[in-house]
Amino acid sequence: MLRLYILLGLMWWTSSDKRTGCLKFSDLSLGDAFIDLFKPRIRTTMIMYTKPFANCGEPVFGQNYILNTNFNITKKTVWIIHGYRPTGSPPSWLHTFLERLLKKEDVNIIVVDWNWGATTLIYQRAVLNTRKVAMFLKEHIDKMLRFGASLNSFHFIGVSLGAHISGFVGQMFKGKLGRITGLDPAGPYFSGKPPYKRLDYTDAQFVDVIHSDSNALGIKQPLGHIDFYPNGGKTQPGCPKSIFSGASFIKCDHQRAVQLFMTSLEAKCDLTAYPCYSHKDYRNGKCTLCGEFNPKPCPKLGYYVDQWKDILIERQPPGMNVYFDTADKEPFCMYHYILDIVILENVTKEGYMKIKLIDIYGKVEESKIKSYRAAYPINEEVSILAGFYYDFKDISKIVLTYSQKNAKFKCLKCKYKIHHIKLRSLTYPERPQLCRYDFVLKENVETTFKPHSCTPTGM
Repeated sequence: MLRLYILLGLMWWTSSDKRTGCLKFSDLSLGDAFIDLFKPRIRTTMIMYTKPFANCGEPVFGQNYILNTNFNITKKTVWIIHGYRPTGSPPSWLHTFLERLLKKEDVNIIVVDWNWGATTLIYQRAVLNTRKVAMFLKEHIDKMLRFGASLNSFHFIGVSLGAHISGFVGQMFKGKLGRITGLDPAGPYFSGKPPYKRLDYTDAQFVDVIHSDSNALGIKQPLGHIDFYPNGGKTQPGCPKSIFSGASFIKCDHQRAVQLFMTSLEAKCDLTAYPCYSHKDYRNGKCTLCGEFNPKPCPKLGYYVDQWKDILIERQPPGMNVYFDTADKEPFCMYHYILDIVILENVTKEGYMKIKLIDIYGKVEESKIKSYRAAYPINEEVSILAGFYYDFKDISKIVLTYSQKNAKFKCLKCKYKIHHIKLRSLTYPERPQLCRYDFVLKENVETTFKPHSCTPTGM
C-alpha cells in the first residue's frame, strides 16, 4: 500500500511538473542588447502550441530528436517568426495571435523564438542572423520530414525580418513550402535586392504579403503572388504623426500589418482589396472591377486569402498589387462605395467632392477618403471612391459638396449642372444602386437630396 501511495505521489509530481514546465518565449531587456555589442549571441528555439496545449508551449522534439507525440503530421503547421527586437521584450501581439488562430483552426503552431539574435542595437547584425536562423530551421525541418511531416502543409508567417527568414527557408526547399505570408517584410538592407537575398514569390507555392510601412521600416516593392497595400501601404490611420508619441511613432505603421492579418481571424468584416496599377488610380475610382476572379469576389486580406491561390499562381507574369482602405482601429472595417457622376459643365480646375450619407435613423457620416481630381470632363462619367466606418444599410439622403482645391477665393456663384449620380456599394454589390437625375450643385455649398433606386433602362 505504501508503494502505491509513493507511486501515485510520483505520478502527480511528474504530471504537475509537466503542466508547469511550459516553454516560454525569451524575455530579454535593453541590457541584453547592450551586452550584444561586445558579446554577440544567437540561440533559436522552436515552441509548439496545439489545441490541447493552447496555453502551454512544448518542445517540437524530445530526446534523441524524437518528434513530439502531440505534433499531428496530418494537420497544417503554422510557423510564426518575429522580427528585429532591439529592446528584447516578447512580441506584444504573440499571445493574441496564438489564441485567435487555435480558436479558429485545429493546427500545429510553431513559434520560432530567435530573440537571442534579434535583440541587438546593431540592426545589421540581426539582418546577418536571419540566415543563421533559416539554416537552423532547415536542419530541424529535415528531421520532421523523416517523421512524415509535409512541406506542403507548412504555412510560414514572418513578421519584418521574419518574412525574409521564411523566404530563405523556402529557398532551401526550392519553393516547396505550402505558403509564406510576409507581414510588412523589412525594407532596410533588403530593398532593391535580388530575389535570392530576400523574400520572393518563388520561395513557396503561394506567397502573400502585406505592406503597411513601405516608406520606412517596411519594403515597397512587391514580393509575392499577391501584395496588399492597405491605405497605400505607407501611413496607417490611427498611428501617431508626431515623434513625441515615443516608440509607437516608430513601430505603429510597421505593426499594423500584423494587426490586420490577425483581425481576419475574427471575421467581423471582410477587408476586400482591389487590383490596381497604383494607389492613386485606386483612389480615383478606376479599379473596382473583380471580373478576373469570377465566380469569386475580389481577394480578401488575411489568413484565408489562399482561397484565391489557384487564380493568382496562374497569372503571367506573376504578381498582383491590391489596394484598400481601413478604419483607424480594430476591426479596421471600412465600407466602400463608388459615386459615379456626370457633369454637364467642363470643370477644368482641380477640386474635390465631399460625400456624406444619412440613413433612415438619422446617422450621418462623411467619407473618410479624400478624392481629388484634376478635372471633370463634360458629359463623361467620373467615378469617385468613398469610404465609411459605418455600414449604411438604408440610405435616405446623400449630401454632396464640391470645392476647388487651393482656391484663393471661394466661388459663391459657381454652379454645375449634374446629369446624374449613381451610388453603388463595393462592399455589398448586391445592394440596390441609388440614383438622382438633373440637379444643380453649387460650389462650396452642401446639396442634400433623396436618392431613388436606379431604373434598369436609365442606368
